[in-house]
Amino acid sequence: MKNFFDKRYPVTNALLAVTALVFLLIQVFRFGQTTAAYTIFEFGGMYGQVVRYDPTQLWRLISPIFVHIGWEHFIFNSITLLGLGYQLEGLFGARRFFLLYILSGIIGNLFVLFFTPDVVGAGASTSLFGLFAAMALLRKFSRSPYLQVLGQRYMVLLGLNLVLGLFNPTISMAGHIGGAIGGCLVVMFLPPLMEKNLFTGKQIFYSFIGYWGLIAVLLGIFYVI
Repeated sequence: MKNFFDKRYPVTNALLAVTALVFLLIQVFRFGQTTAAYTIFEFGGMYGQVVRYDPTQLWRLISPIFVHIGWEHFIFNSITLLGLGYQLEGLFGARRFFLLYILSGIIGNLFVLFFTPDVVGAGASTSLFGLFAAMALLRKFSRSPYLQVLGQRYMVLLGLNLVLGLFNPTISMAGHIGGAIGGCLVVMFLPPLMEKNLFTGKQIFYSFIGYWGLIAVLLGIFYVI
């Protein structure tokens, strides 16, 4: 148990704890209806049409990261977060890892909002795909042999999961692609601690502006149209 919940990785443990708590609350308070669309929405899932008519609901760009639809969804994403988190939190540090996880998830949920507004969506995979893509990008830019090898593995995982998503209609490709794009942008202005100077000042500036600009443009179009 000591090795299962390693105190050296407080952010990963906290993210897992919040995810598990939300899932437990769904099971307790909506027993028998835990996977119903209205249940998922009630507990923080994304539903674009509601957010369109009530902008105060934009907090749902974050909350779906912690909401899961059924046991399989919850267990798979939790195990993935445990494995990725313990590895990447050590590389990025607690603060950077937390921001990479959350900011990737925001872009993923923004894509769900923008491209599939009639679908109720939830799950940590928006953030997890951000982690996959961030490490895959480091494969190209990093000067560290360790990060290059690690990045190659994540590149394979990213590609494999994207392909598998094409054959599963229950998977939100918009959320996965959005999360991956978010991860690529965020890792450029929040690189691993061992290579803080990996990207140039211009790359950092444009990735930062690109991240927030993407949010502004998509939300602007979403609310105008």
